Amino acid sequence: MPERIFNFSPGPATLPPAVLQEAAADIVNFKNSGIGLIELSHRSKAFMAVAEETEALIRELMGIPNNYKVLFLQGGASSQFFMVPMNLLGSGQKATYLNTGVWAKKAIKEAKLFGQVEVAYSSEEITYKRVPRDDEYTVSADSQYLYFVTNNTIYGTQFPTMPAKDIMLIADMSSDILSRPVDVSKFGLIFAGAQKNMGPAGVTVAIVREDLLDRVGDKVPTMLKYKTHADKDSMFNTPPCFSLYCVGLVMRWLKQMGGAAAIEKINREKAAPLYEAIDSLALYRGHAEKESRSLMNVTFNLPTPELEAQFIREAGAIGLDGLKGHRSVGGCRASIYNAFPKEGVEKLVAFMADFAKKNG
Repeated sequence: MPERIFNFSPGPATLPPAVLQEAAADIVNFKNSGIGLIELSHRSKAFMAVAEETEALIRELMGIPNNYKVLFLQGGASSQFFMVPMNLLGSGQKATYLNTGVWAKKAIKEAKLFGQVEVAYSSEEITYKRVPRDDEYTVSADSQYLYFVTNNTIYGTQFPTMPAKDIMLIADMSSDILSRPVDVSKFGLIFAGAQKNMGPAGVTVAIVREDLLDRVGDKVPTMLKYKTHADKDSMFNTPPCFSLYCVGLVMRWLKQMGGAAAIEKINREKAAPLYEAIDSLALYRGHAEKESRSLMNVTFNLPTPELEAQFIREAGAIGLDGLKGHRSVGGCRASIYNAFPKEGVEKLVAFMADFAKKNG
């Protein structure tokens, strides 16, 4: 088997090797049962135990209060862009959104189909280089919720702390969930696609406060109601079984690592030398403003697109893969989610110094 490369992909992203190995064995023969994991009935005792353990671990690691439901949904995080307002905004009601990147902008577009949308802050004109401070925007008293994206993969920005506003918060945490402790009780709803910090693509985790489940109108299709899935413990129809199982394995791994507080410390230790290289080497220019820098996605540019292409090509040749920036902004991007090893960052920093010396 060839040596593993360092996968800087923004998602689907790198997973802990131990998780991959256990999943590979269980696909063929689940816990020596004589049947493969992806052949199991989702209503079997064996799979129900998997789902229950996965939910319990998420609850434990995030400190989720008892009055919240944990749902395992399909359709990707993008389906939540319309499910949130479809379930939570009544006719003529208003919601407040912060436009800090492509995914926030897409969510704003969907929300406008269901109610009034007030965009209280936008950094689009400065290519989404920063997220706002609390004193830079206001939320109308008649807003039902404040919606924001905690971490922006494309631009490498992240809310250093959650908005301190006297309103229910709704957050897309797809790219930094469980990378740091969060007070779930401040939120009405949190959702995240699994494929960055929780597992493989295919399942979206939604954490919904129970009192919100009955807000939904009668004309919302059954499958698009949170209540439908909450009432059936995410088993209204066949869930994405393999993805859900893998999330459970990643949660076990994260618990062994010490949980969200411990992984935040590791994440800061990983990001620091990378940002130091960007700041100290003249060849590189970080995209995000320092106060808004992400611990998950480090974005930077070189002087020319040609030099960026050369950088990405030469990095790939030595096992540093997935460094190409998003097609909408170009440049380079190193995604260093929870499972990404420190050794990969060290190797990238050394390569950056060597590349700058040769091409500066």
